[in-house]
Amino acid sequence: MFEIIESAGMPIKAWTRGVQVEDVAKQQLRNIASLPFIYKHVAVMPDVHWGCGATVGSVIATKGAIIPAAVGVDIGCGMIARRTSLVASDLPDNLHALRCKIENNIPHGRTNDGKDGDRGAWHDIPGRISNSGALNNHMLGLGEIVDKYPAIAKAAQRAPYHAGTLGGGNHFVEICLDEEQRVWIVLHSGSRGIGNRIGSMFIELAKKDMERWFITLPDKDLAYFPQGSTLFDDYFTAVGWAQEFAKLNRLYMMQGAVSALHEEITKEFSTEEEAVNCHHNYVQWERHFGDNVIVTRKGAVDAHDGVLGIIPGSMGAKSFIVRGKGNREAFSSCSHGAGRSMSRGAAKKLFTLEDHARTTAGVECRKDADVIDETPQAYKDIEAVMAAQSDLIDIVHTLKQVLCVKG
Repeated sequence: MFEIIESAGMPIKAWTRGVQVEDVAKQQLRNIASLPFIYKHVAVMPDVHWGCGATVGSVIATKGAIIPAAVGVDIGCGMIARRTSLVASDLPDNLHALRCKIENNIPHGRTNDGKDGDRGAWHDIPGRISNSGALNNHMLGLGEIVDKYPAIAKAAQRAPYHAGTLGGGNHFVEICLDEEQRVWIVLHSGSRGIGNRIGSMFIELAKKDMERWFITLPDKDLAYFPQGSTLFDDYFTAVGWAQEFAKLNRLYMMQGAVSALHEEITKEFSTEEEAVNCHHNYVQWERHFGDNVIVTRKGAVDAHDGVLGIIPGSMGAKSFIVRGKGNREAFSSCSHGAGRSMSRGAAKKLFTLEDHARTTAGVECRKDADVIDETPQAYKDIEAVMAAQSDLIDIVHTLKQVLCVKG
């Protein structure tokens, strides 16, 4: 059940029992709730934490306006998971070679020139479909947006090289085992460089719009576009395109991960046993409480009745395949993961390599200083997060990773 976070604006309903919510996140939620176009209330997921403008782990329904920063710059970021016909005993005893093959098949992190994902070796990766018809057709979908915004046009030229690349930060590829020791491939990423460019550009345009109309906000990052404006229409077109690009990107990376498994395991297997591909940073029109409204989920997953989703833990914790219960008070949503308990900078100062090695014991993954900010202890307890949202979802499968590739 939800609890109420005190607000002078619209109600804030939070599924956070047993989970700590930082004061700065509560203030951000109050800032959002104060906006005149918020519909009914703000719904808060148990993985909630501070974000740019809007908290990560919030569901914001609006009528008449859209807030680009409430979607963020990692547009369409989300998860894809497939259960294979393999079981744990089919995997090699030592998973290091498999991790290396996945890392080889899926460009990740930063390239040598320091540009995140820039012109990765997508066309040279074995098993990748070069000049994909689906990708080429999708690129045409940007239409006149490319002509109107030079920054997007420039990013669009690089977009094909970003397809099939993981990126950095909390993006990952994992090999997991479920409660019956069946092998799953789980992957987390989004729309890469072009989504970042679209998000960043429209956030700045919204801020300039607020200045032009002398609109004062509790946080300048909550700048918005009113429905009916040209920028509203252009943003909705561009963000929708980026969300679909993110789905394609995850599909291409899944191909790379499956190819790596085939290279390392000689036994024949299938990967269409069960599959999920869901966003957790996105916006779309939905119907709630009898009205058509704009629903922005920033770090939240669609949990309409019967809809499957993925809630990952950290590098050393469990992840979950879930089925939505369609809880109307949460705008049919659930959390997108465990949620950070501290900043990346704080994690790097607080934890050691020994801490990281201990909390990722039994997982084939990087154990170097560059991933300390992603160590399990930097995240909330996934068990507490799941307990807090038991009225939002049912658990279908519990997954435990045995291999993790981090960007």
